[in-house]
This record gives sequence, structure tokens and C-alpha cells, in this order.
Amino acid sequence: MNSKYHLFALLLVQALIGPKSAFAQEIDFKPTYESLKQYTTPEWFRDAKFGIWSHWGPQSVPERGDWYARFMYLQGVLDWGEKFDVNESHTKRYGHPSEFGYKDLIPLFTAEKWNPEKLMELYQKAGARYFVSMGQHHDNFDMWNSKLQPWNSVNMGPKRDIVKEWQDAAKKNGMPFGVSFHGEAAWTFFESSRLSDHKGPFQGVPYDGWQTKEDGKGKWWEGYDPRELYGQPHKPKLPANVKYAEEVVEEGEPPSDAFLDNFIGRVYDVLDQYHPELIYFDSGHFPAGKARGTKLIADFYNMSQKWNKGINQAVVNAKHLTDEEQQMFMLDFENTHSSEVRKLPWQTDIGFDGWFYLEKEKEDYLPTQDVIHTLADIVSKNGNMLLNITQSANGEIHPYAYQFLKEMTQWMAINSEGIHGTRPWIKFGEGPSRIEGEKDIEHESIDYSSKDFRFTTKGNVLYAILMKYPESKKEITITSLSKNEILWFGDIGNVSLLGHKGNLKWKRTANGLVVSLPEKAPCDYAYVIKISSSKKSG
Repeated sequence: MNSKYHLFALLLVQALIGPKSAFAQEIDFKPTYESLKQYTTPEWFRDAKFGIWSHWGPQSVPERGDWYARFMYLQGVLDWGEKFDVNESHTKRYGHPSEFGYKDLIPLFTAEKWNPEKLMELYQKAGARYFVSMGQHHDNFDMWNSKLQPWNSVNMGPKRDIVKEWQDAAKKNGMPFGVSFHGEAAWTFFESSRLSDHKGPFQGVPYDGWQTKEDGKGKWWEGYDPRELYGQPHKPKLPANVKYAEEVVEEGEPPSDAFLDNFIGRVYDVLDQYHPELIYFDSGHFPAGKARGTKLIADFYNMSQKWNKGINQAVVNAKHLTDEEQQMFMLDFENTHSSEVRKLPWQTDIGFDGWFYLEKEKEDYLPTQDVIHTLADIVSKNGNMLLNITQSANGEIHPYAYQFLKEMTQWMAINSEGIHGTRPWIKFGEGPSRIEGEKDIEHESIDYSSKDFRFTTKGNVLYAILMKYPESKKEITITSLSKNEILWFGDIGNVSLLGHKGNLKWKRTANGLVVSLPEKAPCDYAYVIKISSSKKSG
């Protein structure tokens, strides 16, 4: 690349993605595209880079992973991992779904060993700079003192306000707080609860999704209407033996206005009670449709300004956004991420050990090295990583999760400078091991080499994150920094390695910046080379 063009392009990118003025005037957001396009991502989110998520609820009880509440009603259908026949497992363990349905798992969701303050302290030490609590999953069960959903964690199960206790712990550790909403999918998700077995001794016996408030007399759920949990009966979208949405045989009845109004009303309930900094929607595009979604987002931005002395600190995450929608709120990738530096900030959410607790698959988690490599790659492209760590029904995390947090704490103690508070460079990195396209990264180990780097910046410093330490000759070459390239901060003054005392020997050649590394690496997994300007700051 021509050096003058390179410098011009870099300055342009820095201008586009650099921090906005802290003195921006308060905006009166309206539920229109033109108004919402005035949104600017708050600096707290851009600085944070790494968050932790508690994707938790009654589906943790059976320890069979994600979507249990749907799969338990689909006879002969295996779970997402193609390992468990959930319906068969549920019937053997708890009873037939006509007699012991999903709602009957709720009393077993106890959280009696859950210590949010202890966990949050570990998460903060491990480098997390924001935290997201499950608000409701597709199971339609609210994890807060919900005014619009009696099936909630205060009325039953743990009988604790999960969202509030997480928020209090986050605040104590100086971490912005978010709540995720997945309940919009409950309309189709729980259609399976009104099916029946298509073979066997219970063939044709309706599941408990048909039960009403009257059926609860004398039972633990007396006074509660199962249809407020499972949804009102309607024409279903999928037959009994079909799992995936793309296998639709016949379109079902769309969500009613009453259902969508209730869903949005519950989001407003959380905003009014808890004042979160972030709300996450599992649905694509605007939550509950354009009209409701644009109003909700505008109201949240205006609320945030009211809560924060005129400064909008709000973040809204959603999937599958158009380029235009990404100017109004934030694109989220699930288990995939961008192949390039994106102009606007974005987020990837990843399951460290899946989405719901899975006891029998104890080795089904990401190695610390993979998490750190993925974090470096995401941050180099102007993104944030939100990592889910599963919890059991009693509130505990797996022993291997504690070990991971310990290893992340050790790594962050040395290298957080190259992650937190950084901004992307003109290019995200170099080397042979590049992820092209939105490649699925869940449970995948990438075989990086000592030629692979990811770049971040902070002021007049460029950080080159080396993905693998060289095994023999302790010398690396960063080809993007040849002597022909002009850096935005001018000449290089010092090159150092975070965690190693003193500066490193280096030289710029036509092939790149050649750096001599110490024999022993200062840490495990990834290694941050700090490249500083020759100009004195200040």
C-alpha cells in the first residue's frame, strides 16, 4: 500500500471510529429511523470489550442444555447436540409431559447455592467489564419481580429477584449491567407443549400446554394459569417431529397483538424498575416489530439520558440487522463474528460451556486459549465479546469454569492494557490463520502460528497481539510495520512486551518490524507487543 494513502486511510478510520465528544447535546429521540440514526455507542461499551452473561433459568434443572423446554415435548427428536432424546429422558426421570410438564420443573430451580457477589468479583477479576443477566428465555419465565408475568423467580422457584441481585453485584464491582430478552420466541417455542405422543402407551394424550388455571386446584401451582407461561392456544407452525424452523410444513398463526404487547410491556417493566445500561434481544431486527421496536428503543435512549445527566449510556443488541438498522442500535452475532474491521461497534455472544447447564458433557467447554484468541480477534475488529458461563439449578458454575476464570485473571493481569479501552487499527491483523466470513467459532480451536497477529490501538500506541510464541528462534516479524509504512503517531520509539521488564531489541526493514523476544514467554496463550511513539506524551 502506498505510504501516503495508508496514512490518509488510517486517519480517516480513526476519525470514523474514534471517541465522540463527551459534550454532545442531549437528544430527544423519536421512534423514527431519522431520529434513531443520531445514536452514538457509549464509551463505556467501547472500552469494556469483554462481558459475561448468565444464561440461566428453570431449563438448568435437567442439565440437558439449551431448548429443553421445547424438546421435552417433541417425541423422538434429539437435542441440538444430537445426543439426547429429551422427551424420552424427561419421561423416565420426571414422568410423562402430560403429567409433569415444563412448569413442574420450576420448583426444582432453587438457586440455594447462588452467590452473585462472589461470582461477580471473579468475573471482574477475569477481565469482564460488563455483565448481562437473563431476563427471560424462550420459556417465558421472568427472572425478576415481574409485574406482568406471574410465572417469575420471585413468586416461585428460587423466590429471589435474580435480575436485582445480579445488578447489585455488578454495581458493587463497577460494572455496567444488562438484561437479555428472548421471550418473543415463546409463541412458537411452546407450541410443542400442546402436542401429544405419536406412538407408545401415551399416544394421543395431550401434553400439559392445554391445562388451565382450573386444573391447578390442590397442586403447587394453584392460582396460576399455565397459559400465561406456555401462551394461548393457536394454530401451530411445526408438526410434532420437526425441530428446525426451516422445515416448516405449514405456516402457523402469527403472534397476537396481546402477546407482543405483553412482551414489550415486560421490557418496559425492567427498564422502569432496574435502569439497565444494556438490553439484548434474541430476535432479529426490531423487537416485536417496527412500530413497537422503534418506540421502545427511542424511549430507552431518552430514559438513559434522564438517568445519566443528559448522556445516553444505553446499548441495544439484536441480530440480523440491516446496514441502516445498525446505525440505530447494535448488531449482535451469536457464535459467529465479523471477518473485518467494522465501522460501527458490534458484539459476539459465545457459550463458554453452552447456553444452559449440561452435567453429562463436562468436557464440552472452550479452552482458555481459544477464548483469549477469540477475544483478541473480535476486539481487533471493533467488537466486544459476551461470554456465557452456565449455572446449575442451585446456582453453581462448573469446576472447570472456576479454573478458566483463574487463568483469565492471570492473563488479564498482564495483558489487559492491550484489550480494555483500545480501538481498532486500519487493519485487524496479519498472518496465515485468518477467519474469512462469519465463521462459526463455537468449540473450534484455530491453529495459530507465530506469524499471526491481531492489532489494537490506544492513543499513540499500537498493540500487536502475537497469537503463538515462537518455539525456536525468538524473533518475529510484523510485516505490516515495514520501514515504508507511515504510522499515525510518527516514528517508533520503543517496543516492549507486556509482562516483561525493559524494552525489546527491534529494527525496521523492508520486510517489516523485526522484534527479538525473551526466551521465556511472560504468560500463556497470547502475547501483547507494545509499540510506542518516539514522541513524548503530553
